[in-house]
Amino acid sequence: MWRMLRPGDSHDRCTRDTLNALKDDGKVRVETRLESNHQLWVLTERGHKEAKQLLPGNVRVSALRKLEFDDDGELVTGEGYDEHAAAVTMTAAVLTEAGFGTPLSWQTEIAHRLPYGYTQYADLTMRAPEVGVPAMLLEVDRVNEPVDVLVDKVRRYTEWFELLAPKADKNHERAACSYGGAKVHDFRLWSRIYPATGHEGYVPLAFVFTGKTKAQRASKMRRLEQAARSYFAGTQYPGAGITAVDYHQAVPVVVTELERITADPDGAAGKVWRRLGRDEWQTLTEALDNSDGDRLYVVQAEQARKRQKEREAAAREAQRPVCRRCGAKFTDDRWDTIRHYPAQQHRELCEPCLHEHWEQVQAEKAARRQAEEAAAREAAEADVKKNRGLFGRRR
Repeated sequence: MWRMLRPGDSHDRCTRDTLNALKDDGKVRVETRLESNHQLWVLTERGHKEAKQLLPGNVRVSALRKLEFDDDGELVTGEGYDEHAAAVTMTAAVLTEAGFGTPLSWQTEIAHRLPYGYTQYADLTMRAPEVGVPAMLLEVDRVNEPVDVLVDKVRRYTEWFELLAPKADKNHERAACSYGGAKVHDFRLWSRIYPATGHEGYVPLAFVFTGKTKAQRASKMRRLEQAARSYFAGTQYPGAGITAVDYHQAVPVVVTELERITADPDGAAGKVWRRLGRDEWQTLTEALDNSDGDRLYVVQAEQARKRQKEREAAAREAQRPVCRRCGAKFTDDRWDTIRHYPAQQHRELCEPCLHEHWEQVQAEKAARRQAEEAAAREAAEADVKKNRGLFGRRR
């Protein structure tokens, strides 16, 4: 509570004083003391009623913890509360302290009902659109659950994200699904409940590990990464030279440790998050960003189109005809002409040589014509002279 409500305070005295004042007023009480030596405070019936009146209507208030007594009349402490509940509360506190939402941004045990009767409850749901995380589901694990249980949670969340919204057209959803991209989510139930993520894919899922040893937490994260890969890895976009990944129907899964968060000077705002499938530790917004997703695909697809055009241009150039006379390559216009008019004469000549050829042909025709005309004139003159000579002798 100190971290969540009074993050600017260097100590918890103000929070303790407030709780003691509320206790004196009969609105809160100490339920139990945890193994960590922290006291667990809960609302009394009076405090529970007042909280419902003070909080916004869309904020769900937890169930009232009633006082219970054993057969001897002794007070029964809250055995239902354990270190897991404290870790969940601490997770909300350190994230709020880092600027991820407000105390009213959090909800616990939100139900995600599946068609076959199972309900997957999220330990926490966070909404912090002001820092680029419109919604995120969180699971807190004290390294006491088998990896298979965690993988089953990822699987069930994936199944829930794939549920159709009421009255959604199955055929249209199936077509959108096969085509790929974000349009498929318009048909899904989750998009009616959670806001758009701002990135490709479903609402991100975070696993917060705490307890045991650092080595055990690291081992748990590695084994989860290996076993749940099919749900968070996405699929590679097709095409030669394309390494970008299609995350539109994948669950972004990030992991962190409460111990890592509390040791970092920047807390949950620091580089204390790791996106499964990556090696580096990043800030939460960096981890949720798909740097190798659609943005990379746009760049690589454009590069692939450019390379394809270059290959096609090179192949076209390799087929470009060469003039038999001068050895020059045909222009596009000349090449198109011989393709469109296959019966055209002198297809082996480029346009300048063809013009030169026809000019030569015309010149030869003109020369022949002139020679023929000259020969005809000479013959005519010879005939005239001959006729004149004959007439002269007759006289």
